[in-house]
Amino acid sequence: MTTTPEAAWAATPHGTPAPALTERHRSAPVAPMTMPSGADILTAVGYDDVKAILVSLGSSRDLTDPQLPRPIEGLSIEDVPGVLLNMDPPDHSRQRRILRGAFTMRAAERWRPSCHAITQELLDATHGVMDVVNDYALPLTSRMICQVLGVPSADRERFHAWSAAFLSANSAAVQTRMEAYSAFMEYVTGLVAAHRDNPGDDLLDDLIRAQDEGDQLTETELVNIVFMLIAAGHETTAMMILRGVFRLLLHPEQYQMLVEDSSLIASAVEEILRYDGPGSPGLVRHVTTTMQLPSGATVPAGTVVLPHLAAANHDPEAFPSPERFDIRRVGTRGHLAFGHGPHYCLGHALARVEMQEALRTLVSRAPALRPAVPLEDVPWTTQGLSHQPVRLPVVLA
Repeated sequence: MTTTPEAAWAATPHGTPAPALTERHRSAPVAPMTMPSGADILTAVGYDDVKAILVSLGSSRDLTDPQLPRPIEGLSIEDVPGVLLNMDPPDHSRQRRILRGAFTMRAAERWRPSCHAITQELLDATHGVMDVVNDYALPLTSRMICQVLGVPSADRERFHAWSAAFLSANSAAVQTRMEAYSAFMEYVTGLVAAHRDNPGDDLLDDLIRAQDEGDQLTETELVNIVFMLIAAGHETTAMMILRGVFRLLLHPEQYQMLVEDSSLIASAVEEILRYDGPGSPGLVRHVTTTMQLPSGATVPAGTVVLPHLAAANHDPEAFPSPERFDIRRVGTRGHLAFGHGPHYCLGHALARVEMQEALRTLVSRAPALRPAVPLEDVPWTTQGLSHQPVRLPVVLA
């Protein structure tokens, strides 16, 4: 069974996994799928199968072999060297060790007051209406990553444009994607040099000190780490915030639950992450040793496989009535929105803080929040590796 690129990589207009993927939980838990590049790839949709792939030592993120199928044509995330996303042990373990201290739960909590203050400022700047995408989610997450890393806030618009172009899956935009990547890397190289000349106490300064103190972080690795932290540190979290707001607008009775009981915000964030996730299916893996999955399927060595995170989060074996959005959902297994295993998202704690504070401010300042246009008229991206509203106008009063 082969699904279309739209069914596998986009989703329904409201962002949930397409019916073709939902049906595959029963009929074809591991089967081919066509990627935006046009290449066919095995896709696993079952919760247990996906977890097994993500933790396997034979599941590699090294896709540098040009003969391997790639998600999109031309330059893609798989081509960025020296970053956690594309590394296997022992290099992956080394970089993870260097970075993990900056992304603990304790470290994330230190940023909560700043995050809360930014959400308040953003709503103060509105006049009763706003676009959740450009007036709230993206400014919040980009300002936060600027503060954490020590990036000039005035540069936010530039690196957002570069990130959006680089993450495009449109085959017609191959040249644009390469140009955006080159410009972004040139910017980051200059940013690292500026911090060397005028060191401070930001995360970027910590990474420079780690390199200079002989912690085996090369200059190329340092530049690419910063590139990925900027790109992933604001785009993905912004997607999760705006998809979460969209989901709550579709379920106004649950938004009112949050208005009446803010203690539900943390559980609401987890259900948003399960139901909507980061808006993308996940990262492909190159299987280096033949793998027997819990479903009974065999993935031969040399195969490129996609462990589909969104589909796994809607597996009825793991989440009873997975099609039901329920911010009070309890007693289920942990969602896979942040992945699992060695590549579990390093920034998960900070992303949770940002999502929680974004919702907390909305429910306290806009208890009667409502869409400014019919939700079925909200445009969604069609050319990106992720699926999200392009605009989401809302009325706050």
